[in-house]
Amino acid sequence: MSQRPIVRTFTLATAAALASLALSGCVPNTGADAGATTVDVKSSATECLVSTASAPSGSVVFAVTNTGDEETEFYLLGEDGKRVVGEVEHIGPGTSRDLAVTVPAGQYFTVCKPGMSGDGVGRTAFTVTK
Repeated sequence: MSQRPIVRTFTLATAAALASLALSGCVPNTGADAGATTVDVKSSATECLVSTASAPSGSVVFAVTNTGDEETEFYLLGEDGKRVVGEVEHIGPGTSRDLAVTVPAGQYFTVCKPGMSGDGVGRTAFTVTK
């Protein structure tokens, strides 16, 4: 029995996997549509600076940069200040991550959690308009 069919199958499967990986790098992976509103966030050990206090309803991307010395998290909370609408975790010092959410008009809160524990810092009201 010849090994050729097995080798050919393996070669084709490998080529298909490599092509899939190459093509997947061609598309931005933000999770948001092209019309999304971007809100910049700077998180440190003591502050959570959000570039604006409002955004229009629809797709919103919170571009979170960790300017502190330890990992941080960022949350968008509902009007009650408890319900998590969206979160991004494990943002290392000196790195950035995006939180892409689709939100209806309403009142929200933003908060950063340096050290990824406790109640967080910089809890700020955030309004989503129609």
